[in-house]
Amino acid sequence: MTKILFVSRAYPPVVGGIENQNYELATWLSKITDVKKVINIRGKKFLPVFLPYAKLKSLISMRKNDVILLGDGVLAPVGYAVKIINRKPAVCVLHGLDLTYKNFIYQKLWVGFFMKKLDKFICVGQETLYIAKEKGLPEEKLVFIPNGVDTEKYFKHCEKSELEKILDIKLEDKKVILTSGRLAKRKGVAWFCEHVMPNLSENYIYIVAGDGADRKNIEEVIKNKNLSKRIKMLGYVTDEVRNILFNTCDIFVQPNTKVLGDMEGFGISVIEAASCQLPVIAANLEGLKDAIKNGGNGFLVESGNASAWVEKINEVLADDNFRREFGQKARQYVIENYSWGKISRRYLEEIEKTL
Repeated sequence: MTKILFVSRAYPPVVGGIENQNYELATWLSKITDVKKVINIRGKKFLPVFLPYAKLKSLISMRKNDVILLGDGVLAPVGYAVKIINRKPAVCVLHGLDLTYKNFIYQKLWVGFFMKKLDKFICVGQETLYIAKEKGLPEEKLVFIPNGVDTEKYFKHCEKSELEKILDIKLEDKKVILTSGRLAKRKGVAWFCEHVMPNLSENYIYIVAGDGADRKNIEEVIKNKNLSKRIKMLGYVTDEVRNILFNTCDIFVQPNTKVLGDMEGFGISVIEAASCQLPVIAANLEGLKDAIKNGGNGFLVESGNASAWVEKINEVLADDNFRREFGQKARQYVIENYSWGKISRRYLEEIEKTL
């Protein structure tokens, strides 16, 4: 049995896409092989302390392990140290931002030197793989494996009355649109509020679950457009509330826009939503193109094209039977293509090729 040392600088209870991906990857790999973990649970502020700690801990632990797996590219110096001193292979997951982070020293040392010394990179999106090639990482070391989802984790039986209680409004004649996740500018929520919501029916309610740097900008748009009665900002929500949202809203949207120096590596929220039979409409951009197969587990719409977004949303919400049937189809697609049971085995296969 292959012994893997998994090192993560982004891990729950801190909330985020990389944190969730690293947690699920470690959990599911542990079901099929021997995994030991070195993890940071204190967030980004603890990173300057965690990096030297992780390097020392890894050098000691690798005596009893076969390969080191790094949760993202920021940990490349740890993998480099293991290769030099322990003479063991180093595999690194790449998400996108760990390649594009705008800092001269980071680009010169991390991307330009440390990463190039590692043995293999597992890219969570095709766009991430393309950027890795542009940054000079050897093509033969790059492989694409999409993120996975625990298909039973979010899928629950919930009543519409539970959603009404959360929103404190009656939804008798309403259709509910949902976005969930960290509110970064690239997610396009402010753009959606400004350019799409004013052109949708008054009966359409938009729920935004999550928090982040772009929240104030979103709230300003809502105020300026007089949309406070139709757009509900929930902030950070508990797992219980998130599950109710995923299983009672009518559609899920992720209207990402292009932001220089920032990118969507994959878009885990869209397959989490689809796993709950929730039809997804996402921007045809970056890693979302890997997560969503148009007509399979969702629909892709041109980023920044407000009229196209209005048309697709109206089309999906116009027919309840179609929406329900497509939701069932989307869940089955996710089970067949993105379940962590299958994804973790693909990871293990690629990791074992380095031994």
